Amino acid sequence: QVQLVESGGGLVQPGGSLRLSCEVSVTLFSAWPMAWYRQAPGKQRELVAAISTDGRSNYADFAKGRFTISRDNFKRTIYLQTTSAKVEDTAVYFCNADGGRTFGSLWGQGTQVTVSS
Repeated sequence: QVQLVESGGGLVQPGGSLRLSCEVSVTLFSAWPMAWYRQAPGKQRELVAAISTDGRSNYADFAKGRFTISRDNFKRTIYLQTTSAKVEDTAVYFCNADGGRTFGSLWGQGTQVTVSS
């Protein structure tokens, strides 16, 4: 059974730094495109950033210049970082893997991020 486990959420002050991690339980990770999504209360889940198997990344407009997505294939982990958190970044952040035809779209359980003073 494939598992995606997010960590790193919590309370962050506005303007503060945040680093989320998502570890995948299988070595197939290196062959999967990965992404971070988020869902704020009362809103739909939205894409934050995605990263291809060879490390190319793309970002939602709101994330450009503030968030950085990266991956470490040896650790089977992706990361999402920001050094300028905003109150509107408050949401549950989810890790997603494109597991192809065999595994389909895979999700982690989510990690809560609250940006507040």
